[in-house]
Amino acid sequence: MKTTLDKPLTLKELPEEERPREKLLAKGPAALSNVELLAILLRTGTKNQSVMRLAEGLLAMQDGLAKVSRLTAQELSKIKGIGAAKAVTLVAAMELGKRLASLEAMQRAVIRSPQDIRDLMMPRLRYETKEHFVALLLSTKNHVLAMPVISVGSLNASLVHPRELFREAINHSAAAVILVHNHPSGDPTPSREDIEITGKMVQAGEILGIAVLDHVIIGDGKYVSLKEKGII
Repeated sequence: MKTTLDKPLTLKELPEEERPREKLLAKGPAALSNVELLAILLRTGTKNQSVMRLAEGLLAMQDGLAKVSRLTAQELSKIKGIGAAKAVTLVAAMELGKRLASLEAMQRAVIRSPQDIRDLMMPRLRYETKEHFVALLLSTKNHVLAMPVISVGSLNASLVHPRELFREAINHSAAAVILVHNHPSGDPTPSREDIEITGKMVQAGEILGIAVLDHVIIGDGKYVSLKEKGII
């Protein structure tokens, strides 16, 4: 049976000047540090460590927020003081942030060059630990209509089929498509499989009258455009 001494420290039990929730209400979220924002999500510490110290330790262990955002729920739950419930909360919050960033970028995005694709997709795909194959569906004026994820996992012909890609394009009345996927290794050099899949998509697009304009591979701060390489 747990005693009061065994209970984790909550934010309410911290000194008032250390309470991130009160600070957020008084000054807004922009006034809080990454440690304080994480502490709100974590909610409690342990019997030997305040929630602020737990948040601080997590950021230090991972060398910052970017690497924390790459951790899976399973990886987070193995860290002392976090567990499954806190891990799920953190992963959900990180994913919402990624989706909001992508949505806001998409709503104002017009694709004129591979650099525009990089700027749009690098924040979303750079830290993914699995390959994500995404379609940028474009209007006749190259406005981004949607960015559906076509597949997740190793990129190969069995997972990425023209049928799935062009079903999305037709459903959104897209005039053209740009293929984007990430290399979790951080090296965006196209593989033989990348080039083969691109060729199949280009051929299918020609038959359907929906042009495949480019295939951009996202690495860690780097990208490769198959159009710039002369492959498309």
